[in-house]
Amino acid sequence: MGVALLFRGMAHNNAWANLRLLSACAGLSQDEFIAPRTGFFPSLRATLNHILVIDRFYIDAMEGGRLGPDAWADPEPCTDVAALRQAQGDIDRRLIAIVEQAGEAGFDRIVSVHRRSHIQRERLGRLLLHLVQHQIHHRGQAHAMLSGTSVAPPQLDEFYSVGEAPLRAAEFAELGWTEEGVWGQAAAAP
Repeated sequence: MGVALLFRGMAHNNAWANLRLLSACAGLSQDEFIAPRTGFFPSLRATLNHILVIDRFYIDAMEGGRLGPDAWADPEPCTDVAALRQAQGDIDRRLIAIVEQAGEAGFDRIVSVHRRSHIQRERLGRLLLHLVQHQIHHRGQAHAMLSGTSVAPPQLDEFYSVGEAPLRAAEFAELGWTEEGVWGQAAAAP
């Protein structure tokens, strides 16, 4: 497996996990979504908006932008799940496009990350690894918060869940993907 295929899988898995988590959150009332919860951020809304805001910060830099710390001027730009799901889907598609455009050798490209006091220069591959780890970290917190609600947390850590092939196919269709498009080959049977 080449580096491009690995990053493609990571970017798609990231978007898929976000879709699953936000689809589950759509079953919450607005009061449950904003209710105080134990975590690094005080609610599901705050936690999921943090993922979006930091995605915007890094993805803008990866695209050559200069948004920098202005990305977090509004820490909760989406007030409800529907708006958050749309915004996260948009930013996830941008991340996938970055990975697709990088090709096999593009992950060594230097990205300028505009911080308040300086410009950090980092390889694209390292920033991608950091961003995916950040997402996993905070999605895990949101997943734990969701377990304290009326909605069961969804499976997030298996790209191929046994017995979930129809669900996976429906979610892939919603995202506009095919197994071949993600992996470059037909998937093995679950």
